[in-house]
Amino acid sequence: MKERLETIKNKYEELSVEMTKPEVLSDYNKLKVLSKEHKDLEEIVLKYQELLKLEQNLAEAHTMLNDPEMHEMASQEIDNLNTQISEITHQLEVLLIPKDENDGKNVIMEIRGAAGGDEANIFAGDLFRMYTYYAEKNNWKIEIINEVEGTSGGFSQVECMIKGENVYSKLKFESGSHRVQRVPVTETQGRVHTSTATVLVMPEVEEVNIDIKESDLKIDVYRSSGAGGQHVNTTDSAVRITHIPTGIVVTCQNERSQIKNREKALNVLKIKLHDEMQRQQDQELGNLRKNKIGTGDRSEKIRTYNYPQNRVTDHRINFTIMELDRVMDGGLEPIIDALIAEDQRLKLENE
Repeated sequence: MKERLETIKNKYEELSVEMTKPEVLSDYNKLKVLSKEHKDLEEIVLKYQELLKLEQNLAEAHTMLNDPEMHEMASQEIDNLNTQISEITHQLEVLLIPKDENDGKNVIMEIRGAAGGDEANIFAGDLFRMYTYYAEKNNWKIEIINEVEGTSGGFSQVECMIKGENVYSKLKFESGSHRVQRVPVTETQGRVHTSTATVLVMPEVEEVNIDIKESDLKIDVYRSSGAGGQHVNTTDSAVRITHIPTGIVVTCQNERSQIKNREKALNVLKIKLHDEMQRQQDQELGNLRKNKIGTGDRSEKIRTYNYPQNRVTDHRINFTIMELDRVMDGGLEPIIDALIAEDQRLKLENE
């Protein structure tokens, strides 16, 4: 690990010098690239410098052990320094884990009501609201792409783009089947029902090298029923694109013009096709994907929200929190932090 850290430190120092050169300062694009690379290394380098300082202090403390008057104090200092060194070494191990190249990207999130009829759609609406509150806490922006409201509230389907800093790194473990246990508003006898809604999270892919033939697309236009004022209700601005070979359907109706809806729908289609290709590759790798939490498939049951007991349980990591009310108000941090910590543990184990 020390060799890797020395290499990173040397690279960081080289970049620091490079960024001060006049030819770099006058080239905005080059400076931007070097600045990002420099910043990506900064946390590791600062932590490594902290480690080196502690190791130096430890060596000095050992020299004081031979002094009878300083022996006891030196022993305590050595114990304290060893604890700090152990903690920082672990932090560096985590920082050196190869980063997911998608972590910094925006995401497309799709939520659907599944088993449970009207209650499933209502729950899908609750999940969308939960993620909206969580996004607001992180200063992320949500843009709705398509929404189909349920007859009794919520959504039978809602798709949105979530934009901001490191969105995918926080939401990538949310894909799967979410189960709710509660008395539905539609229940007249007070019985607890179990319903499900599914969540799919896909990273935004800026440059997707996917060849989509026009002949493979079935494009329908129709009158939008979403938000947008009188305009969307009087013109055929909504666009539905079906990719015939895969059966993937994408709908966009929240822009005012048909051209913009078509453009956004095609972009979402490319992202979904890319995600499907990635999913198939992961399936082919099979048991080699030991460092992954869950499958990420929509069918996998990942979490239960139990309203009578105010309990949320993530089944993949056996994590339970008795704060469902806070979670539904966007307080997802304890669950997401636990998932990230387990992901890091698995990767370290795999390394």
